[in-house]
Amino acid sequence: MTYRRERHSAEEAVSAVQSGMRVFIGSGAAAPIDLIEAFCARALSLHDVEACQIITLGGAPYTAREFSGHVRHNAFFIGSNARVAIHEGRADFTPVFLSEVASLLRGPLPVDVALVQVSPPDDHGYCSLGVSVDVVKPAVDAAKIVIAEVNPKMPRTYGDAFIHCSRITRFVDVDHPLPELPSEAITETLRGIGRNVASLVRDGDTLQLGIGGIPNAVLDELHNHRDLGIHTEMFSDGVIDLVKRGIITNARKTLHCGKLVASFVMGSRRLYDFVHDNPGLEMHPSHYVNDPFTIAKNRGMVAINSALAVDLTGQVCADSLGSRFYSGVGGQVDFIRGAARAEDGRPIIALPSTAYDGQVSRIDVELSPGSGVTTSRNDVHFVVTEFGIASLYGKTIRERVHALVAIAHPDFRERLLAGARERRWIW
Repeated sequence: MTYRRERHSAEEAVSAVQSGMRVFIGSGAAAPIDLIEAFCARALSLHDVEACQIITLGGAPYTAREFSGHVRHNAFFIGSNARVAIHEGRADFTPVFLSEVASLLRGPLPVDVALVQVSPPDDHGYCSLGVSVDVVKPAVDAAKIVIAEVNPKMPRTYGDAFIHCSRITRFVDVDHPLPELPSEAITETLRGIGRNVASLVRDGDTLQLGIGGIPNAVLDELHNHRDLGIHTEMFSDGVIDLVKRGIITNARKTLHCGKLVASFVMGSRRLYDFVHDNPGLEMHPSHYVNDPFTIAKNRGMVAINSALAVDLTGQVCADSLGSRFYSGVGGQVDFIRGAARAEDGRPIIALPSTAYDGQVSRIDVELSPGSGVTTSRNDVHFVVTEFGIASLYGKTIRERVHALVAIAHPDFRERLLAGARERRWIW
């Protein structure tokens, strides 16, 4: 069986999907666009198909109302393209640590068909999963049927990123650019957060940071640091310049010394060109990268995660707006706990002090009703806003209240103190 003999059209390939099956869809910028379109064209002739995934770039047409009863979406992390369907009750959300998605796919949620995107095979028959290894690798390993778009524009990445042609049931040749994720602008608020977070970073540290305004702002404040390393579930364009300037060298890492380590990347064409055929980058599945025991092997591990809200006892909500599910736990708890257990590790929660143009304080007396606790008060060490750093680890509730009020927006501090007094947390 060879790649050349097994080529199919997208329509022919997805004919393998039958009613009652669970279909896994590839992640992030590696979402298989042509296969998704063909799958949706077939879906109305099927019933009770489950489409599961973490976040993807681009559309998620299988979440449309017309597919109710035919396809039901199941998100392990809620992206913007699935949020409406979940809010309307037409799709499902499965809360799970990113490090444990592989266990679901190998156990209680077995995969019938995996729709993925790969690079062309090399002379030995190996295709790379490219920019998204995350939970795609375990899905491919577990699936009964693997259908792959083979795209020459998919970067070839190293690490545990390869699957052999013999593991792929049907190949579909495509040639389209990967979807890009625009960089978020750095506002003055984000710049203040970036400066405060950067003050907790020391030369030689290993960083976990994600995608968005806060990671961009942190990276922008690290230009005077030396020999930083990366061990992160994902990264974007901001890392490139620090690598090229010799600030990120990975030379002092205690795990995978000399290597950037990640499980997926999303960003611009420049980022995809950077990771292509780059021996300085290793891509590994999320059950390895996000394993707290793996993370803890990085001395000086600094985990930087964002939140929607924090209460005055230190509880963190990052996945819901009240009772409305917004995203998911992702890798936050994995990295908070891993960094806490690392030698000289520093787990950080970073967030703007307000939301809705300054009308709402993100630091509040209590989380709003229905909000989930993503990271417990017992796990939180540092909380950072543009107004400063609150060190909470080992602190009493009384001490936590004062530390968090001090980094809240000044317009809300008196109300926060009054709420804490009412609850007898402070005098």
